[in-house]
Amino acid sequence: MPDPGSSPPQPSLPAAAARFGDYVPTHAAGVLPTTPSVPRPAAAREPSPALERILRGPSGLGTAGLHLALPPELPASSASSASSAPSMPPEPSEPPAAEAPADALHIPGLYYHPVPEPDPARVEEVSRRIKDWAVDEVELFPDEWEGQFDGFSVGRYMVACHPDAPTIDHLMIATRLMVAENAVDDCYCEDHGGSPVGLGGRLLLAHTALDPLHAPQEYQPQWAKSLHEDAPRRAYRSAMEYFVRQSTASQADRFRHDMARLHLGYLAEGAWAQTDHTPEVWEYLAMRQFNNFRPCPTITDTIGGYELPADLHAQPAMQRVLALAGNASTIVNDLYSYTKELASPGRHLNLPVVIAEREGVSDQDAYLKAIEVHNDLMRDFEAEAAALAASCAVPSVLRFLRGVAVWVDGNHYWHQTNTYRYSLPDFW
Repeated sequence: MPDPGSSPPQPSLPAAAARFGDYVPTHAAGVLPTTPSVPRPAAAREPSPALERILRGPSGLGTAGLHLALPPELPASSASSASSAPSMPPEPSEPPAAEAPADALHIPGLYYHPVPEPDPARVEEVSRRIKDWAVDEVELFPDEWEGQFDGFSVGRYMVACHPDAPTIDHLMIATRLMVAENAVDDCYCEDHGGSPVGLGGRLLLAHTALDPLHAPQEYQPQWAKSLHEDAPRRAYRSAMEYFVRQSTASQADRFRHDMARLHLGYLAEGAWAQTDHTPEVWEYLAMRQFNNFRPCPTITDTIGGYELPADLHAQPAMQRVLALAGNASTIVNDLYSYTKELASPGRHLNLPVVIAEREGVSDQDAYLKAIEVHNDLMRDFEAEAAALAASCAVPSVLRFLRGVAVWVDGNHYWHQTNTYRYSLPDFW
């Protein structure tokens, strides 16, 4: 791997960008290589639709000088081949006239961006492979849960969120992790036997499937055996093994960090459930900043077949962009799952419920206020991403910002179109 040079403990953004430039690391043997996003000369660049959307936020920054030169999308016939020669990743196709499907759910006043329908051939193949993995490799669910697994439509979800994935194998990395994360949430925290009682111990042991135990050899076999003892740990172990074969060491470490954030959020929500505590709105938003979708967009470079260098990912400005993207995406979940959670046993915290109780407003007004919160987060995300793209026009940064924005849009698309899982309250 080329040495980018030593760096100070807390480099400035310009210094970090200057040091990396067009730096692209080479993967270890046996792992698909990363590929550079090479910019054209400034005079030849044209605006990219997805990046232009990022840059047209409230700051009013221009877009004409920023474009990632990428080749046309790979043909579907080559998409499933992981053994083909290294090639440039495809550019996401975003027709400007994309609209939500006619039968999709519509939340009046919600700020979002429609996306094109995901490639049906990729959706079908990812859906087939993920079910084979869930049933045959990790024995994820009993037969009676099969309908719920199919209704989750995870193949359509991940293809919508990662249209620049160069192969089906890249898409499968994200898909396995998404399914594993939901298995932990459902079986440890929520619908399928979850409970706040003892949650910390269960999460800690599951986290060792992502961040392995380093103990004396006497105890290693017992730990290794434990990773097969329940469906969530089997799923985490397997999904992480696939991920680390595709990712760099820094990408894997980044993901472990974000999963620790996620588990901390689970623990906070579980603690409030045990004490029957309704948090203040700001406290709830703090919990949701950890218990949220952030681990998914943060791996968008791995799924795209390239790497955002660790020093650029760690910049405070990039961390703020990722936090805002995760927060906005998670409030989308609160809005679309509102009626589903109200109909479920027990008491579920979500933003409209917390606003209604803490601010003393009606359920309808609380829901409408939650829409405003989401919209503020989305616009802040776009403004911060625009500012970062303008100040750090490194190809990997620009592509990563674009990938995060596309993930945010794809996440909304999946919620809006998954009428198997979601319905809307009668507030309009």
